[in-house]
Amino acid sequence: MTETCIVGWAHTPFGKLEDAPDAETLIGRVAAAAIADAGLAPADVDAIFIGHFNGGFTKQDFPASLVMQSLPELRFKPATRLENACATGSAAIHAGMNHIAAGRGRISLVIGVEKMTAVPGAEVGDILLKCSYRKEEGDIPAGFAGVFARIADAYFQRHGDQSDALAAIAAKNHRNGVGNPYAQMRKDLGYDFCRTVSDRNPVVAGPLKRTDCSLVSDGAAALVLTDAETAATLDKAVRFRAAVQVNDLLPISARDIIRFEGAREAWRQAYEAAGVTLDDLSFAEVHDCFTIAELIHYEAMGLAKEGQGARAILDGTVAKYGRLPVNPSGGLKSKGHPIGATGVSMHVMAAMQLTGEAGGMQLRDPSLGAVFNMGGAAVANYASILERAR
Repeated sequence: MTETCIVGWAHTPFGKLEDAPDAETLIGRVAAAAIADAGLAPADVDAIFIGHFNGGFTKQDFPASLVMQSLPELRFKPATRLENACATGSAAIHAGMNHIAAGRGRISLVIGVEKMTAVPGAEVGDILLKCSYRKEEGDIPAGFAGVFARIADAYFQRHGDQSDALAAIAAKNHRNGVGNPYAQMRKDLGYDFCRTVSDRNPVVAGPLKRTDCSLVSDGAAALVLTDAETAATLDKAVRFRAAVQVNDLLPISARDIIRFEGAREAWRQAYEAAGVTLDDLSFAEVHDCFTIAELIHYEAMGLAKEGQGARAILDGTVAKYGRLPVNPSGGLKSKGHPIGATGVSMHVMAAMQLTGEAGGMQLRDPSLGAVFNMGGAAVANYASILERAR
């Protein structure tokens, strides 16, 4: 397969962006910026791939060509919209990589975008339930938070109450997010606040409190992908050592849901494809849509044995300067989770780390980073392993 590199990127702040009325505006804010960051011109782009979930967040669907409003030089270029639930951004990245691997072009522009805050909160919950198996899960109270509350309840029943670990994960990610200029919430809430039910941190569903749930966000992120030959002529490049997609069954009733079996398989394939082990990684950005998801990811990626994920957070393994920092960006918990933008954003965060451009998030000399982006309840699983090429 043709080697693919990330050579440029751009990222808006995440949050309730009242100065961005629609996805089109957000797309315009990152498209030209990412191309310029790569040291290229819009005319150099061979194809555009847009990750946009929508699902009812906005009336304007069919977003593939919206980038041409802000960059008319892209007119007549092929443009395609991708969607794969909360892994929509990674689906767009894979499409961009496949375009290059097929020899149909050298340069792909990938944009992930979502405008979520224009609809009432109750509608947000119902829209997100479209990422579940509606025949069985459509009436779960509290929307997608209710789905993950069921997962948390099942995990607690099998392995014991993990409320201390979930609070520690939330506190870690909020602490890390202070250094992320794009994060929706840049505040160190502290462990005690995250552990305690209060008026400001109420129970949302089951054992999950507000601090266990990622934020409803607007935002966009973009990447420029090239083949290795083109990347060698540019100022910076981050190489994909592995890029794996594994899909599992949609109904949670059809799986042992607390094992995240699709995620485990994606990690296994990624390590094999990259020729590395967990011990070779410098950091990981993982999909913490809810704190219980990050806890189970520790086990899926091999950081802890089954049922012992709490050890990785409670002993400091995944802290910013621990053995394997997880979510040094603050993760979705602090950064926010605009559905279509998330997978692209996670890859931007990893590329910034590997090129030393992460500012207040920067780790000490990272050499190999991993990204894990998940759609639904461990249904669409994307694992990437990245290293600096230039």
